[in-house]
Amino acid sequence: MMTPHAAIVYNPANVPVDRLRRAVGEEQRRLQWEDARWYPTSRDDRGQRAATAAVAGGPAVIVVAGGDGTVRSVVEALHGSGTPLGLVPAGTGNLLARNLGLELGDLEASVRTAFRGATRPVDTVTADLVGDDGERTHRIFVVMAGIGLDAEMAETTSELAKRRMGWLAYVRPIARSIIMNRQFHVRYRIDGGGTRSARAHTIIIGNCGTLTGNMLLLPTARVDDGLLDVVMMRPKGRFGWWRIAARLILQGLARHLRRVERMMRSTVDLRSLAYAQGRGFDVRFESPHGIELDGDSFDPIIAAQISIQPAALNVRVAAR
Repeated sequence: MMTPHAAIVYNPANVPVDRLRRAVGEEQRRLQWEDARWYPTSRDDRGQRAATAAVAGGPAVIVVAGGDGTVRSVVEALHGSGTPLGLVPAGTGNLLARNLGLELGDLEASVRTAFRGATRPVDTVTADLVGDDGERTHRIFVVMAGIGLDAEMAETTSELAKRRMGWLAYVRPIARSIIMNRQFHVRYRIDGGGTRSARAHTIIIGNCGTLTGNMLLLPTARVDDGLLDVVMMRPKGRFGWWRIAARLILQGLARHLRRVERMMRSTVDLRSLAYAQGRGFDVRFESPHGIELDGDSFDPIIAAQISIQPAALNVRVAAR
């Protein structure tokens, strides 16, 4: 019987590599595993080629040390293999780790969980994207897809700015988008139902609901409930943006305070936000729009078919 080994897919620009190697070495010695195999990402490979090579080696676990974009690329290669995924959060948002309640800011604890934690099945999301030339591409994500503000933030914010400034790097694109408040026409269907029409500034399709700062964007989203959660932001002027901000702040507080939850229901309406939930979301635009998946920007699309894949990924979480 072969001795197990771990595969480490890591972003050398974001990760203290020497410290990561020491933590991995301690765990593999404790478990009496073979030496881990290391696969760095690069500018032209966010992790998919590295993960493909890692999966081919038959590891007992693939550990991803990077942000949500690196995790997404690895999941595309890992999808369907059954190999568990361990997370060492090292990005700007680390939203998958946050929504799973994993340790943030403690590299050694994250490595311990990756090697010795419990295995939890979570959902993934497939996105079939149609470009303005009719070409189709198939992608997978695990956190959120965004069209509008979310896509603009991903496209215009540099990796260097995110490393140096964190979420402050997004202030300028957010402010610019709010001031301009450009909305677009969209036609969409949920679970193959009737086609609906709307105007929106931003559309978010999520598998997870919580952003950084405990901001709850999608209140009913769960990473393992077999459902997609969708929100359309459609503010009327700057006052509409204040209503959205108030709603998001109160949603975060409502987790802990029932009084705030009652106040949220009575004082903040949903005219600026429209929520929906289902297993599939099909969308079409009159003109091409950019899209981001887990923080990675992609070429503009005119349509997308987005579907949930229940329990398609095994992730290591803290053992209870």
